[in-house]
Amino acid sequence: MHLAYPAVLSALLFCTGVYGVLARRNAILVLMSVELMLNAVNLNLVAFDVWLSGAAQETLHSGQALTLFTIAIAAAEIGIGLAIVLAVYRNSGTSDIDRLRDTAEGHESDDPEAGTAAEKAEATA
Repeated sequence: MHLAYPAVLSALLFCTGVYGVLARRNAILVLMSVELMLNAVNLNLVAFDVWLSGAAQETLHSGQALTLFTIAIAAAEIGIGLAIVLAVYRNSGTSDIDRLRDTAEGHESDDPEAGTAAEKAEATA
């Protein structure tokens, strides 16, 4: 088997994942795109391991071992990421990344003299 086939497939999967991370607004779809990128790397590791072990008659299979570590890290990443997304969804009611970015920056006004409506109501009472 030629090395070009899995390498091209891996590059296409990785580019699809990058597009998903950059273009999507839903946090769960971004996590799925990151998972797609990690799977493209796994495919590349296994393909190069098979290609190099066939050429060197090596039985260590370090590429496949690294793939197992990557799968374990990806499973932990998706578990923690999904827990964070669910916690944020409970608090804010949305998983839209643009809205989450707006809430992280805060809603300070440009005029330091202008207070919120609640502060003005307390001052007049």
